[in-house]
Amino acid sequence: MTVTLEVSDNVGTIRLDRPPMNALDVAVQDRLRELAEEATRREDVRAVILYGGEKVFAAGADIKEMQEMDHTAMVLRSKALQDSFTAVARIPKPVVAAVTGYALGGGCELALCADYRIAAENAKLGQPEILLGLIPGAGGTQRLARLIGPSRAKDLIFTGRMVKAEEALTLGLVDRVVPAAEVYEQAHAWAAKLAKGPALALRAAKESVDAGLETDIDTGLTVERNWFAGLFATEDRERGMRSFVEEGPGKATFR
Repeated sequence: MTVTLEVSDNVGTIRLDRPPMNALDVAVQDRLRELAEEATRREDVRAVILYGGEKVFAAGADIKEMQEMDHTAMVLRSKALQDSFTAVARIPKPVVAAVTGYALGGGCELALCADYRIAAENAKLGQPEILLGLIPGAGGTQRLARLIGPSRAKDLIFTGRMVKAEEALTLGLVDRVVPAAEVYEQAHAWAAKLAKGPALALRAAKESVDAGLETDIDTGLTVERNWFAGLFATEDRERGMRSFVEEGPGKATFR
């Protein structure tokens, strides 16, 4: 399989495995959507890692495959392409991208679908589509601008340049830079910690932040208020508050 989902200790790893560069062809795109939907459904998956292996995250779309498509073909395909990435972005659980080597074009756009990004010191990220006479088509013009701001996003998209890990950290494109050998380990530690947290509260937090970014503040506050009040109906809220009162903060065990 070109993409797999492996689950251990409530952490699901969505692993790209299409050597040598994990090019994101149609089959990979469709499989990503299937596994994102599976990770969403499965109760034994409490957090998710996006990973391309030790050498490369994903170097972009399969250009040879795209070259064969005409306008009509891409009109039909582009929605499915975006839907695959949106399925990853909408996994209602914490998602971390473990980025090694290249994360370019669609690879960068896939990393943008995560909630948190840990990059190797040798990582290089970018949106080089302009060099093909194109623009990002899997959410790059939207998610990148929301993450790092429109001016910085336009610089990367207009020039098509790659940025190394340290500049990506400065831009806010990644959240942590670590030695290449530690990328997956640290991503797993981040995911495993959150996998032990209150699942519904984490979902509420993620959906509140994401929904708020798409609307005005009053609507965002309404989303937050509804989730906040709704969590008072959960067992985890009872356990968390009881533990805080009786034992102090940070000692609750959630179900």
